Amino acid sequence: MNISMREENGIALLSLSGRLDLASGTALKEQVKKLFANNMNSIHLNLAEVEFINSSGLGAMVSIMKETRMRKGRLTLSNLATYVQEIFEITQLSHIFEIFPTEEEAVSSFSTVHAG
Repeated sequence: MNISMREENGIALLSLSGRLDLASGTALKEQVKKLFANNMNSIHLNLAEVEFINSSGLGAMVSIMKETRMRKGRLTLSNLATYVQEIFEITQLSHIFEIFPTEEEAVSSFSTVHAG
């Protein structure tokens, strides 16, 4: 899995590509820990290029969500491929995560929340 990161308006934008499984899930959690260490608690994951996710990958996502909430941060997801979206719906995780159709919509939702 490849993880590319950039920052926009205080939001860490991570674009993931490849398979989200045990190894890559662990790498993703390590990447997010570095963000927390730098007091970055607003995180967005763009899953447009994720072609496979298994229970270990989902576990990593839940772990990141829990850690983000403990830090009073916010985690959003976008651009889920149909297969990945179906996995989130089957596991009911689509009710727990904030999922947006596009990265732009997710990013703009942060300013809406902060403004309120």
